[in-house]
Amino acid sequence: MSTQQAKTFETVITRQTRLDYLLYLPDAYSEETQQQWPLILFLHGMGQRGDDVELIKKHGIPKIVDERRDFPFITVSPQCPESSFWPLETEALIALLDEVIANYNVDPDRVYLTGLSMGGYGTWILATTYPERFAAIAPICGGGIPVMASMLQTVPVWAFHGAKDEAVPLAESERMVDALKKCGGDVRFTVYPDAEHDSWTETYDNPELYEWLLRHRRGKAK
Repeated sequence: MSTQQAKTFETVITRQTRLDYLLYLPDAYSEETQQQWPLILFLHGMGQRGDDVELIKKHGIPKIVDERRDFPFITVSPQCPESSFWPLETEALIALLDEVIANYNVDPDRVYLTGLSMGGYGTWILATTYPERFAAIAPICGGGIPVMASMLQTVPVWAFHGAKDEAVPLAESERMVDALKKCGGDVRFTVYPDAEHDSWTETYDNPELYEWLLRHRRGKAK
């Protein structure tokens, strides 16, 4: 007669990874002062994966800071490897974030996370995995795991989606927003009634988004 026995296996698994990224420092940034700056971590969509970091400038935060020098945030825009997806790179993204915080004048209580499409999924996943790292997040046309939404109960969220999006259904954002509301999360949700997949251009062009981000500090949401 066979029986099942409870066993334990323990080991350490490591993997090497590489992330190219774009770093933006505001014109007023200086290593000579003690001024700490807010930081935005931006996650691009699937079409910008690969090994040409210039592709990241096509949409979102990297496009904006490439066109203006008065953007009031340090920005970090990594490039996802061609064979990977942001939800698979959470540890690498946190390691990159640690590297930048250690080497630049970043206010660790004003670190914000946003991304579009695949980066919207990455934003939800990274934030629910490491909620203690972010003061606020802004996922755009993405989705996550609703049962993990409670991890964001104390992290302000402003989600965005196009009502006519056929690439990523509106329901993907709706499920996360509904789950957050049920657990008492601080969540806003903007649906653009006429927008298709590109719900990010209007979002990132809106000064209110950046004003909203700056109203929040880690653990001290307003």
